[in-house]
Amino acid sequence: MTSADTTATTDGSDGSEPGGYPAARLRLLREETRTGPPRRAALATLTDDWLAALFAAARPPRGTALVAVGGYGRAELSPRSDLDVLLLHDGTAKPDEIAAVADRVWYPVWDLGLALDHSVRTPAEARTTAADDLKVHLGLLDARHLAGDLGLTTALRATILADWRNQAVKRLPALGELCRERAERHGELPYLLEGDLKEARGGLRDATALRAVAASWLADAPRAGLADARRRLLDTRDALHLTTGRATDRLALQEQDDVAKALGLLDADTLLRDVYEAARTIAYAQDTTWREVDRVLRARTARPRLRRLIGGRPQPAPRAPLAEGVVDMDGEAVLARTARPERDPVLPLRAAAAAAQAALPLSPHAVRHLAATAPPLPVPWPAEAREALVTLLGAGEAAVPVWEALEAEGLVTRLLPDWERVRCRPQRNPVHTWTVDRHLVETAARAAALTRRVSRPDLLLVAALLHDIGKGWPGDHAIAGETITRDVAARTGFDRADTETLATLVRHHLLLVETATRRDLDDPATVRTVAEAVGATNTLELLHALTEADALATGPAAWSSWRSSLVADLVDRVAAALAGETPPAPEPAAPSAAQERLAMEALRTGEPVLTLRTDDPAGPDDDPEAPEPVGVQLHIALPDRPGVLPAAAGVLALHRLTVRAADLRAVDLPGPAEPVLLLSWRVAAEYGSLPEAARLRADLVRALDGGLDIRARLAEREAAYPRRRGVKAPPPRVTVAPAGSALATVLEVRAQDAPGLLHRIGRALEEAAVRVRSAHVSTLGSNAVDTVYVTGEDGRPLSPDRAAEVARAVEKALG
Repeated sequence: MTSADTTATTDGSDGSEPGGYPAARLRLLREETRTGPPRRAALATLTDDWLAALFAAARPPRGTALVAVGGYGRAELSPRSDLDVLLLHDGTAKPDEIAAVADRVWYPVWDLGLALDHSVRTPAEARTTAADDLKVHLGLLDARHLAGDLGLTTALRATILADWRNQAVKRLPALGELCRERAERHGELPYLLEGDLKEARGGLRDATALRAVAASWLADAPRAGLADARRRLLDTRDALHLTTGRATDRLALQEQDDVAKALGLLDADTLLRDVYEAARTIAYAQDTTWREVDRVLRARTARPRLRRLIGGRPQPAPRAPLAEGVVDMDGEAVLARTARPERDPVLPLRAAAAAAQAALPLSPHAVRHLAATAPPLPVPWPAEAREALVTLLGAGEAAVPVWEALEAEGLVTRLLPDWERVRCRPQRNPVHTWTVDRHLVETAARAAALTRRVSRPDLLLVAALLHDIGKGWPGDHAIAGETITRDVAARTGFDRADTETLATLVRHHLLLVETATRRDLDDPATVRTVAEAVGATNTLELLHALTEADALATGPAAWSSWRSSLVADLVDRVAAALAGETPPAPEPAAPSAAQERLAMEALRTGEPVLTLRTDDPAGPDDDPEAPEPVGVQLHIALPDRPGVLPAAAGVLALHRLTVRAADLRAVDLPGPAEPVLLLSWRVAAEYGSLPEAARLRADLVRALDGGLDIRARLAEREAAYPRRRGVKAPPPRVTVAPAGSALATVLEVRAQDAPGLLHRIGRALEEAAVRVRSAHVSTLGSNAVDTVYVTGEDGRPLSPDRAAEVARAVEKALG
């Protein structure tokens, strides 16, 4: 009995009666015992019966059929999926008869508020449209009969599939280009914090494209894990539709906790990891499949020409040796015929290193064979295995796809068991582009370009691969990573001295950039602390290169010529200290000519003087293409007095200027004059153009004189805007840096970046009756890390109890 023959019950509870479908659909979606593929199949069946009943009630003429296409044709209906339906007719009926049938079917669907993608065509029209529109052709590949003339649907399916196979040489390159364009627009699902489950690379559309490639008989996708990956993404989309009540495929941050709960997962991170694993499986299968398509198409193009040249059957592809047991065959690294992986535990790493060095993909068949047959490496590793790992990492960007091939078959976690905890682990800091594991591989690739700067490239590459390995464990990831690195170094065969160096690099991989951007480099305690942590010049050299590689692999906001110059300055000072050179006692920095002119004018007038310049050759960033810091230089000079920092920061916030970097210090002028404060800011307009310098100065004067209540103005502006829904930021944290400086107490403030943040910090410090010696602002994405050097009224560092009291006061004020 076909769908069209189904007899509706009197109450319509089976959904076949139009009035009964909404209630039956609602009951099905609310069932907690039926989820995933069974629910999608049940929803498709319920919808089939309903549409078939509508079609039968319309009394269609002979030679008509109702056909599901696209996702509906695959019976993959999510709660808010579109219904893709084709009304097919043989052209013998009158147009008004066909139109009447269409109306009787389409309007009830619209009346229920369901999204409908509909069309009315003859088989010839469907075939012509498919030839002109690749997306239509793809949808028709999944055509499924719903009701009416079964022979008409069957004939159309056969014709469309035959056309697809006959036109594969032309159609598949166009499909590949469509996938690439979609990936460029929507990004890569395995690494996005808010990915599109359908459109992003590795998403459901790519999985559908792989089905289309397989249907062409020209190439096939790797089958292992592909069906499960597709199911997991579909299950996630179902939960997303149900929790939001919307037809959305974007897994937004604010929805992830609810979606995770609906899927029975621990938390949002577990959800993202599940999505990332599924997307990687699809993306890897896609890469492998399109390589095979390209190979087959090249062979088809070359074969007639080859036959003409040699006058006979084409010869097999030549094999060029790459390494022992590894050859290059037709643009892929494959195992040699003489290879014996069951007797060669080093072969997986040797094959990977050879492929990466030759910038070739590693054959998925070879990787699968190695995973199934190669024995585990002995512990500690033989020197050949360790050298092969270093060679692989040293290939730079070419190592990334080879590493992905090893990961796809589980070889990475077999070689490095600790990798499992960072694999597909999301990083919720928007500065980070990659998941933890991919960031580690990208860092190693960046480090490969810096190996000429260090005496031990092998230690640099391995440290780059391991520097964030502790992020899979609770607590400080650098401390956890140090412990893991010791174990991995011993496992891979490094001696005791090299193990200590690697552990030090991982433990302190953030030391240079954090110190350079948040500490006063003129303070001897700063240099001494770094020198004691690093311990040796060769370690400092490695740490410098690792710092740069780590930042470059993080994202565009993490590195710039400004940061680079600060880190290089710190490295030079630490290198001198390690060489035994005693740094001179700190002296006030001599003001530049421009600073001295500003200070003299401020001293003469007794009022603030400021300059706002878009081009500052003396500023921290002389690279016009550097992404950070951004903005313009603002210098303010004024006689020392209470309240300067909060007043200036508040005025900038009122004028919607974002502070990217800040420095506050006293300038001692020649003669008996009192010091003048010089505030140097790097600022950018939130939107619009920069304010006039005269308006900034006028408001600063009013703020210092008490005529401008900045706190009230900022509160009024905040109250005028409705609160937006978003991710809840963690609470601010204020800590006292231990042994941060011999001249001042160092407070480190970590908080969500927001307008007026520095103003609130300054107010809290003023109310705590401490003096600000200098301030250093660092902003990465939505996170601000502001370091403030403070003293008591006597100009000396605060006692430990007093420092803790001030830190608590600032934290309370920010909370």
